[in-house]
Amino acid sequence: MQSNTSNEKRRRKVMLVFGTRPEAIKLAPLIKEFERHAERFETIVCVTGQHREMLDQVLDLFKIVPNHDLNIMKQGQDLSDITTRILLELRDVLKMTQPDLVFVHGDTSTSMAAALAAYYQHIPVAHVEAGLRTHNIYSPWPEELNRQITSRIASYNFAPTYLSKENLLKEGVKEEIIAITGNTVIDTLHLIVERIKDNPLLQEEIKKSLLECGLSQEVIDTISVDSQATQLADPARPLVLITGHRRENFGEGFIHICRAIKTLAMKYPEVLFIYPMHLNPNVRKPIQEVFGDHFNPERATSLSNLFFIEPLEYLPFVFLMKQCTLVLTDSGGIQEEAPGLGKPVLVMRDTTERPEGLEAGTVKLVGTNYELIVTEVSRLLEDKDYYNSMSKANNPYGDGKASERIIAFIQ
Repeated sequence: MQSNTSNEKRRRKVMLVFGTRPEAIKLAPLIKEFERHAERFETIVCVTGQHREMLDQVLDLFKIVPNHDLNIMKQGQDLSDITTRILLELRDVLKMTQPDLVFVHGDTSTSMAAALAAYYQHIPVAHVEAGLRTHNIYSPWPEELNRQITSRIASYNFAPTYLSKENLLKEGVKEEIIAITGNTVIDTLHLIVERIKDNPLLQEEIKKSLLECGLSQEVIDTISVDSQATQLADPARPLVLITGHRRENFGEGFIHICRAIKTLAMKYPEVLFIYPMHLNPNVRKPIQEVFGDHFNPERATSLSNLFFIEPLEYLPFVFLMKQCTLVLTDSGGIQEEAPGLGKPVLVMRDTTERPEGLEAGTVKLVGTNYELIVTEVSRLLEDKDYYNSMSKANNPYGDGKASERIIAFIQ
């Protein structure tokens, strides 16, 4: 018994705090890696519930059972409510568990507030995906400032790329507390692609979930699977995968995006356009406004090649991303994931905290400019050389071993 107690005391107690689906996706492989080193680490998982349903989907997918669930979301609350509730709820959890190190990820309100809560109790903070910058605190908002605040607090900064490290160094962060690891999202992507490959039962479950989310059986039937990748049964029929959720695009920005999608769907009737709609009413209202009577939650448009569907869980989303032709998005993480699958990404933002993709040629900014969106999608669909220049560019975001490097560094 004494020996077991001694071994228990020698283990470092690490807490991973997250609340949104993207955080869960990117921290899941790190949680699993810590669990594989149970002789050295006691792993505590705390979720805030900043995304409720979408978060729970990822927890189920990776079989992660939180030790603590703050469940902070309430109807009609704003960023001030979210931040203060996390600070207050997490204060009590930290006092009770007394971790040696708190891990946060990226740029969410959960990340910033959790880092601040740990700081208030003199608990060191490890920041995963540190050093991304636009240097404009209102773009993306509030994510850019969340990142900067978290970096000021963190005792460990895990930068995905050399550029991220350089950003931190320029801000006065000491080099000895920075490690370049690659991005954990590539770890997750490798895990999911391997899980889908050579698993016919899982592939059928994914297709069933796509049907339940509103994709027609006709389209699902065009998808075939081989041992290497998901792909369209008819490769001559490209697929454009679309996502949108950024606050800075609410209003006129999403109106322009929807008008561009409508133009493209009419211009290319042989191309499939699939848009899993975010639950936020600010995203769905412009779709209703632009597509009018064509919009229907069950079959969202009379255009036979355009499908607005319900939000996808991560597994079917990766499935579609693997077999699509290109991605049109305002997301951050997809700028890293899609190039890992050889998919060009057009980013509907004016700035990005991931300029490595721009430099590598895997992504291009199009903002919410109607003409630019239409022009760039058209060019990728029509110009094979241009398409290959983006799809075959080297992905700068890692090799799938970021979680291993993080644990090696803190040991």
